[in-house]
Amino acid sequence: MANDKIETNDPPEVELGRLGDFIGFRLRRIQNHLSRNFSARNADWNLRSGLFSSLSIIAANPGISQNLLSREVGLDKSATVQIVDDLEGRGWAERRRSPNDRRFYELVVTEAGQSALAQLFANLEETERDVMTHLSPDERTLLLGLLDRIYQSCFKG
Repeated sequence: MANDKIETNDPPEVELGRLGDFIGFRLRRIQNHLSRNFSARNADWNLRSGLFSSLSIIAANPGISQNLLSREVGLDKSATVQIVDDLEGRGWAERRRSPNDRRFYELVVTEAGQSALAQLFANLEETERDVMTHLSPDERTLLLGLLDRIYQSCFKG
């Protein structure tokens, strides 16, 4: 039975053609895979796109403005307003008037938001563990540094 095929769980190799020359396609393909797995792991949370990353950035930058948050998560301002509304509705974040300029709000994470973040990050670590184990610690550091450099180049004109 020389013609019998061995079944594997590995997806078949597909030629990417010209798409393989573009970092955006490669990044999006990985992001789609990880995003699907993360969403499945967190289905009970009913998270809208951008909610987790927004909460995380607010936690890392207490007092951040909605405008700066919008830029960092890559969403337009109206989508960011909806996300912040959702975060407030869940009791995970609060808008506070800026003491420096009363026209602006500063965003802060609540205790409930910190607790939610702890669980969400645990789920994210599980999501990425399988794919990141294929890289050495030095390779992971290099990859993250290169991605940061590419991101920063997006704002240089």
